[in-house]
Amino acid sequence: MILKRKIDKMLINWKNNPNKYPLIIRGARQIGKTYSISEFGHNNYKNYIEINFIINPEYKNIFSDGYSPNDVIKNITLINSSLEFVPYKTLIFFDEIQECPNAATCLKFFKLDGRYDVICSGSMMGLNYKEIDSVSVGYKTEYTMYSLDFEEFLWAKGYNEETIENLYYKMKNVIPLSNVEMNVFLNIFHEYMVLGGMPKVVEMFITNKNYSGILELQKQNLKAYEEDIRKYANGLDQAKILNTFRNIKIFLGKDNKKFQITKINHGSRNREYIGVTDWLLDSGIINICYLIKDLELPLKANYDPKNYKIYFMDTGLLVASLDEESSYDLRSNRNFNTYKGGLYENMVGDMLVKADFDLFFYKNEKSTIEMDFITRNKNYIIPIEVKASNSSTISLNKLIDKYDNIKYGIKLCENNIGFNNKFYTFPYFLTFLLKRFLSDLEKNEATTSY
Repeated sequence: MILKRKIDKMLINWKNNPNKYPLIIRGARQIGKTYSISEFGHNNYKNYIEINFIINPEYKNIFSDGYSPNDVIKNITLINSSLEFVPYKTLIFFDEIQECPNAATCLKFFKLDGRYDVICSGSMMGLNYKEIDSVSVGYKTEYTMYSLDFEEFLWAKGYNEETIENLYYKMKNVIPLSNVEMNVFLNIFHEYMVLGGMPKVVEMFITNKNYSGILELQKQNLKAYEEDIRKYANGLDQAKILNTFRNIKIFLGKDNKKFQITKINHGSRNREYIGVTDWLLDSGIINICYLIKDLELPLKANYDPKNYKIYFMDTGLLVASLDEESSYDLRSNRNFNTYKGGLYENMVGDMLVKADFDLFFYKNEKSTIEMDFITRNKNYIIPIEVKASNSSTISLNKLIDKYDNIKYGIKLCENNIGFNNKFYTFPYFLTFLLKRFLSDLEKNEATTSY
């Protein structure tokens, strides 16, 4: 099956831009980058040239005579004379460029030349974007791709834009969903939470209409990431990176979910792990949520870089890391509170990142107030509480009552849409629309203030 992805529309818009720059698609492996670009190239260009530096390592030498399009194309056609380059009708796709960083150097020259469209992509593991930035600054456009978000999962399940707009209409106007809508979309959300958004996993589930073979495929994905860590973790202790990656599930199972390097191994010290979490974050396989020290704007000026939580970038990886019994419970739609709500928190963190939120959380010094996520609009701080059960929202109420720069909050749970004059309540599955909701809410506030 062909999965509809948000990158499809972006690529068409990029192609139609008369002043386009070479494009670099960022993202972790196995999320569908190569497939989406290949489909786009074949369907929208007379000539599509795909060069994969892993499958065909002989192409690594195509830049040996220089980086001008003429030199690069000359060497490509020396290797494969059947390839045809038609000016203004050809897309060149350099894939797996982590194996050949020189490919990024040519972007400037292809942009200045202007005859050929160029896209680069590759595994973020081993792909040194700082190096790429230095050689292509000002001559590229970047796009970050993720595994399927919940909206894309709804598309895969056959739901259209009209359905999604209806969901947003009720969210925006704080109209409760019908019982049928709540039951249907909560069940779909539970499927998504267990599956994650890896394309092959989603395709298998949609095609087979059951979970047969899903866990095995998820475990293969997890193993592939560990193999990539061993392959690409140059200059850092691979054992420390693997150890950190493997311990994410342990800390998600704790009450506070805070990641503590000192508890990975007996005697471990923070200074020994400098750069490890940054490497995993740069690789695209984790999301990091930093502690906000003071509830003041701007948030990025008030976070503690040494105090954080780590989430898998896709809940399918978390499910694959669990024991067989827990995975079975999840697939059977039972025990969604596995790891003290860590699954829900990981899921919401993933959905927020895919909706272009930065991740922050808050906890006061006495730990009497804790908030899962903190975001903002132009003027106010907005706390977001994730409730794995229908328990009370003590911390959320305390924050709203205590701070003048907190006007309202968000509660994400399995309850219906509502507002109690202090915080909005939304079912988890509407998280993918939260950015749009907060933006529209801010516009309405600005309009009514005049």
